[in-house]
Amino acid sequence: MELWDIYDVDRRPKGYTHIRGDEMNPGDYHITVNVWIRNSNGEYLITKRTPNKEYGGYWECTGGSVISGDTSFECALKEVKEETGLVLAPENGKLIWTYNRDVLYGMPDFCDVWFFKQDFDISEVVFQEGETCDAMWATPMKILEMEKSREFVPMIDYIEKVFSYKK
Repeated sequence: MELWDIYDVDRRPKGYTHIRGDEMNPGDYHITVNVWIRNSNGEYLITKRTPNKEYGGYWECTGGSVISGDTSFECALKEVKEETGLVLAPENGKLIWTYNRDVLYGMPDFCDVWFFKQDFDISEVVFQEGETCDAMWATPMKILEMEKSREFVPMIDYIEKVFSYKK
């Protein structure tokens, strides 16, 4: 059972938790993360979702829901480790954007977009059973092409912010 801390529309804690999978109450929000890892060649690490998941077979950046008691940053580090086996250096990370996905997608969460600059050999990636099944380094142009051809989980609303971020 996964528990999420619940927040109001202004991201203030409401003081209670929610069980993942249960219907959210109106006006309740939780926090999710998207983690973008860029190597020194300007490519981004993306992974392929397993067929059993929503958007199965699509490519994406690593992401997930912040569980109760964790911070967004802790979740970012944990999700990358769980889904890829990679260990990010905390000092390489920066929160570059937060947005309320309820406004754009009707999803009751605040999505924190994390950026890390770190090099890995793609052979170091270890897939999480039931979550990821492939990985690659991709240029921004390749990711935009994949999004346009519906091979990438839709997120074009903020992807330019990621690609233009300089660290």
